[in-house]
Amino acid sequence: MSVIDCKGLACPEPVLRCRQEIEEKSPMEIKVLVDNNGSKENVCRFLKSQGYNIDKIHEQGGIFKIHAKRDKDIPSNKEEVDVSLYSCEISTQKKQDNDKQLVFITSSTIGHGDDELGRALMLNFLKTLPEMGKSLWRIILLNGGVKLTTEEGEPLDALKKLKQMGVSILVCGTCLDFFGLLEQKKIGETTNMLDVVTSLQLATKVIKI
Repeated sequence: MSVIDCKGLACPEPVLRCRQEIEEKSPMEIKVLVDNNGSKENVCRFLKSQGYNIDKIHEQGGIFKIHAKRDKDIPSNKEEVDVSLYSCEISTQKKQDNDKQLVFITSSTIGHGDDELGRALMLNFLKTLPEMGKSLWRIILLNGGVKLTTEEGEPLDALKKLKQMGVSILVCGTCLDFFGLLEQKKIGETTNMLDVVTSLQLATKVIKI
């Protein structure tokens, strides 16, 4: 069994360590030690995408011990790990649809000058995004933008509608943790910077708000 000590490492380093271990050793069992919820969620999601089942997660003194096992009939595939990184969704969608427009939201408001106006503009923007149709592939929320996923209201309702349309929503785990909102997230997948960079690479167009 491989043991990967990622205590004290910020995302995406724990995921990178896991990827390296899988590429080099292809272990049937992995134990990963992390010290924050964001890394725990990202490591678990990555391991699942690589064919591992999360056997158990033990928390003690702020340290999470993630124990995962892989079925014997699932072969290691280095090329697949390099291409998909985190999810089959990325590689599958790339084959099916070449038009991937990514919306990059870094604040809960739009523009500067008046916060009330900025919130109203953001709401209108989210409500109008469905007009992009099937070309809208993914929304990534960072910094203050993650707050849109934590509070009940029209912005959250708009995001839920987009998710129902099939739009992928990624929410920065480091940002949620910084604002103390990790447990309040109501929509989207908790993600990290490697996921963000990979999405930017795969996107055919990026719209930054």
